[in-house]
Amino acid sequence: MTILGTTAMAAPEATTGNNLEALIQKAGSPVKLLRNNQMGPYVFPGIPPEFTNWRDEQRSWKESVALLELSYHMTELHLHGSEVIPFLSQFAANKLDTFQVKRAKQIVLPDHDGYHIADGIVFHEEEEFFRVVGAPIVCDWLQFNAEGTSLDVDAALHHNWMVHQGPREVFRIQIQGPNALPLLNEVTDGKLPEVKFFWIGEFQIAGKTVRALRHGMAGTPGFEIYGAWNDQDAVREALIQTGEKYGLRKVGENAYGPTAQESGWIPVPVPAIYHSENMKPYREWLTGYHLESAASLGGSYQSDDIRDYYVDAIELGYTNHIDFSGDFVGRDALLARSENQRRKKVTLVWNEDDVLDVQRAALFGDKPARYINTPHTTYATLVADQVLKGDVHAGLSMQGSYSANARAYISNAIVSIENSEPGTEVTLLWGEPNSKRSIVEQHEVREIRATVAPAPFFEKVIKSGKQ
Repeated sequence: MTILGTTAMAAPEATTGNNLEALIQKAGSPVKLLRNNQMGPYVFPGIPPEFTNWRDEQRSWKESVALLELSYHMTELHLHGSEVIPFLSQFAANKLDTFQVKRAKQIVLPDHDGYHIADGIVFHEEEEFFRVVGAPIVCDWLQFNAEGTSLDVDAALHHNWMVHQGPREVFRIQIQGPNALPLLNEVTDGKLPEVKFFWIGEFQIAGKTVRALRHGMAGTPGFEIYGAWNDQDAVREALIQTGEKYGLRKVGENAYGPTAQESGWIPVPVPAIYHSENMKPYREWLTGYHLESAASLGGSYQSDDIRDYYVDAIELGYTNHIDFSGDFVGRDALLARSENQRRKKVTLVWNEDDVLDVQRAALFGDKPARYINTPHTTYATLVADQVLKGDVHAGLSMQGSYSANARAYISNAIVSIENSEPGTEVTLLWGEPNSKRSIVEQHEVREIRATVAPAPFFEKVIKSGKQ
């Protein structure tokens, strides 16, 4: 198949049945495949659930400073060559012709119909070296197209620890919170360079050269620091020792996930790869072991049409990332969506009394409810819970968690424009009717009242530098 000048070829698995397309045909539909898959939520390997306790670990990125570990769960795709930017410009909706070395961009990848496939961060490390970092889905789509391009691009996939546990090229950690800058100024002996938002600085910690992306999450400023794998112990120890006076806490798996909900970022929406003929060669390239094939779809929303679970970049809030003067996959369809936006990303704040009623029923009731995992409410890889306004469908709630900073259960949701105003009262249906997955206990679907709030939930101070 040809996509804007690049030829994508089906892999040998296409003839053996060990690919996503064959799995869909065997299951009967994409929805049936995903609804029956047994995989649980996306996990964070390599770190314990807690270093201390997840409540204080969550509070640290708002009140002091947090050290978050990214070394293990992020997939990387390394792109080398003189035509990487022209290659990426065919698939990313972003403006890339001014993409300078030592800068990063959050790239947005739509499908041919303007739905969202994935987003991730691209680091422009050297003139002809780009590092794509994110969930496997963003790397898989770019790798597939890189293998068939005639442009000067070489792609090398670096799996995360869920696939291969062993040394990687770089370690990666975040230093986040109101005390992040004072800590880094001290640990670099006052030689921390001034780095603009989403630019990359280079400096030394404990005598080791590192690079750092200036950005933030959950409304607080910070750095994503990375360097040679064998240098990580010295760098991490220096940060931990110096960080004691700043209230540093290491963040475990339990506390890590809620950063997305507080930041208003939906990490893994259902990727728009399952429905179209345009994507069939890609589905034939994806083996049964890829995340896109093995992922589970959970939640109370029920539809036989996989497109009803999709989202697009406009409703995800990525309008400022999109350059419609480009000629990327799905450009015309996405432009039409931007001119007729029907939904918007929001935060849902779950009603405390209803949450307690659900937990009481789950643990002690004769008619059990689906237990609400805490702090991660998520129990599937891909999540779609029905949101109602009265008796009318109003949107989809996706990943959720308990936030110690908000002192509430919150979730990211895509809701209709008319129901997106903060303060709007809606109802979330909690549970999974007729679940085929063994990790889901027998239960009755329950209603949880929720209040619409902005996304991100906390006011951002990252770009302004306010603390």
